[in-house]
Amino acid sequence: MIAGGGTGGHLYPGIAIAEEIRRRSPAARVVFAGRGLPLERDIVGRHGYELLAVSSGGVVGRSFGRRVRGALLALMGIGESMRMLGRLQPRAVIGVGGYASGPMVLAAAIRRIPTLVAEQNAVPGLTNRILGRVAGQVAITHEETRRFFGGRGVVTGNPIRAEFAAADRDRARLRRAAGAAPFHLLVFGGSQGAKALNSAVLGALPRMAESRARLRITHGTGAADLERVRAGYAALGFAADVRPYLTDIRAAYEDADLVVARAGAGTVSELAACGRAAILVPLPTSAHDHQRGNAARVAAAGAAILIEERRLDGDRLAAAVASLAGDPACLAAMERASAGLARPDAAARIVDLVEGLAA
Repeated sequence: MIAGGGTGGHLYPGIAIAEEIRRRSPAARVVFAGRGLPLERDIVGRHGYELLAVSSGGVVGRSFGRRVRGALLALMGIGESMRMLGRLQPRAVIGVGGYASGPMVLAAAIRRIPTLVAEQNAVPGLTNRILGRVAGQVAITHEETRRFFGGRGVVTGNPIRAEFAAADRDRARLRRAAGAAPFHLLVFGGSQGAKALNSAVLGALPRMAESRARLRITHGTGAADLERVRAGYAALGFAADVRPYLTDIRAAYEDADLVVARAGAGTVSELAACGRAAILVPLPTSAHDHQRGNAARVAAAGAAILIEERRLDGDRLAAAVASLAGDPACLAAMERASAGLARPDAAARIVDLVEGLAA
């Protein structure tokens, strides 16, 4: 049982763990438990796994009334999870983050089913901080994260899907070395898009108009902002590939010379796996400001430029893109630094821990 969800950033590490379990034991049954959101059903179903819906609700950053509602939903979810676990009898339960993982992991601990919590971010959210006290094992991405779990945690890295092991890290660099145009810019704001990021790109377009013939842009906007962004590109004569959601994200990374994105744990791990340079704009409302911690770590390694959302505008973004596009040596150095952060064996290390717990 893999519990968690709400966003792709929580689900995709779970998919990576499920792939590794299936690789070792093709007949294994892997079931996901989430809130039952359309995004969860789409991602989990597309990868061929079952999804069960469990009641859950958040409390961080909510009003008093919504915190009470979230707590009541979590209690309902524990009862639902107890019944599901009794019916399915899983060998282990893995929590991959988000408050949707809370009821299932707590229920598993009550039933004495082996549990593991996988924390992707440098700064864990409230749910995983609580679950880390009852879970049999904690898998963390960064050494500095141990302090949030009382010194507990095995550094495994953040698991990413098996397809990224075959990513072509050299495609963009070789194209630049051959003097081939255009320069490929990839923009996306996670599984649900990012309006602030979209607006900054639209604000940057007039400043990049003279170079548009030498620029190719792929932009994942999120469904809610698709038409506004498409109209913005069309008004300025940019022939951009604008989509609500990028389903083949590995291919998009491979084609990109530079990525403009949020700083979710999944994004920074995929950037490292593909060896891509980035401009990262952390989501300022992320729980415990964890995206800023993720971005700061990547920037400190020399693999990205960090721009705070409050300082993000069209001028600043256009200047950053132009600077990197005009400096192939700097881009290549950032790509090498990015690749140096990759942990391709993270899923295998986590499954090793799970097998040890379930033995």
